[in-house]
Amino acid sequence: MIPGAFEYHRPGSVDEAVTLLTQHGDEGRVVAGGHSLIPMMKLRLAVPTHLIDLGSVADLKDIKAVGPVIEIGAMTTQHDLIASDLLAGACPILREVALTIADPQVRYCGTVGGNVANGDPGNDMPAVMQCLDASFLLRGPKGDRQVTARAFYEAAYFTARADDEILTSISIPAPATGHGYAYEKLKRKVGDYAIAAAAVVLTMEGGTCKNAAVALTNVGDTPIYVEAAGTSLVGTPVDDGVIAKAVAAAKAAAQPAADMRGPKEYRAHAAGVMVDRAIKRALARAKG
Repeated sequence: MIPGAFEYHRPGSVDEAVTLLTQHGDEGRVVAGGHSLIPMMKLRLAVPTHLIDLGSVADLKDIKAVGPVIEIGAMTTQHDLIASDLLAGACPILREVALTIADPQVRYCGTVGGNVANGDPGNDMPAVMQCLDASFLLRGPKGDRQVTARAFYEAAYFTARADDEILTSISIPAPATGHGYAYEKLKRKVGDYAIAAAAVVLTMEGGTCKNAAVALTNVGDTPIYVEAAGTSLVGTPVDDGVIAKAVAAAKAAAQPAADMRGPKEYRAHAAGVMVDRAIKRALARAKG
């Protein structure tokens, strides 16, 4: 339970961090809150010889509105999301999700950038970012580029981020005023990863669903954006029959593995139950 030897770096800027990461190649790893990497280092599943800590990069700690877009720095903590008045008004699902993550001690240190960047299918924020149609800004030696959350996740712990790139910020189109939202998470105990979880964001107009997005957590190698489930809600009053179609689409998309949380059939069924609950709660919120 003791990490291997490593050299510790604490850069003061993103560019300095990118330079260090480029210099040390496969031997260098970036650490944000450390809740994913440090346990892996203790188990010797990750053995970096250069650890690049982003804790002193002040530019990565911010939540702000830029026109119709919400920008969140990668080093913003889960606690910062919970405490943000801006997010409470403009994008409250982020607060709701942050409150389901681990416990207060973890949330004070764990970062939103770390949660979305490392490709852990059990992390909660990635599915929510897919629902919100967020984009991730990556910086590497060739400059900046953006990748949508819906295209970022490739397999368990594999993403579109290159080894010499750092995720610096997240951009989210501000949801429409009066939108409905919900994150439903089934877990064995407080602080645990989900057996299955579902995120839903939708808007209603004149009694009809104008747009909707549905995504799943921890029932596949990646978060799963279930386009068919969201599409099935659009143009409808979101009644019980329509919700049943969305649930069926979500269950069909779920690809859970059997593990200590239950057999795959149970976890796929649980995903459907979470989608049903999330749609109904989001609908109730959208209707006021």
